[in-house]
Amino acid sequence: MERLQADGALVQLSERFTNSAAFSALFREGMDLVEETAAYLDGAGRVEAKALDRAVSLTYATESMRLTTRLMQLASWLLLHRAVKEGEMTLVQANREKTKVKLTAADPGPADTIEKLPAQLQDLIHRSMSLQTRVRRLDTTIHTPPVDHIPIGNPLVPHLNALKAAFER
Repeated sequence: MERLQADGALVQLSERFTNSAAFSALFREGMDLVEETAAYLDGAGRVEAKALDRAVSLTYATESMRLTTRLMQLASWLLLHRAVKEGEMTLVQANREKTKVKLTAADPGPADTIEKLPAQLQDLIHRSMSLQTRVRRLDTTIHTPPVDHIPIGNPLVPHLNALKAAFER
């Protein structure tokens, strides 16, 4: 296995993920979703919100804040891991910094209230939740410390020793 020059730790497959095409695609998707959401909320979403009745308008405001918060947390996670990719920090440093990122932030309200919102906002909420689920899964994979395996040797040795002892009598 390769060793990191900086701290002598073994390179984990999780460290290689940030250099993969899969991470680049996830990063692009996340940043595109942030931009698309900002454009919607500043444009068409603002117009749609004005046309909603009072109760749904309050839900719109709440859910758009939750969506924005969720996307900012996801963008922070993605940018942190891009910094690992570009060699600006190690995965160990990113692991320390990621404690400031809340990947459980701002889950949406009940489905029956979300259904009352404009279709484009619903779509953005669902896509952000899908992205959040994937990032949470990756975060667990990347940042779970490796399990120390204790070598047990050949599992047949105790049985062979027992047979040997039985026939030596």
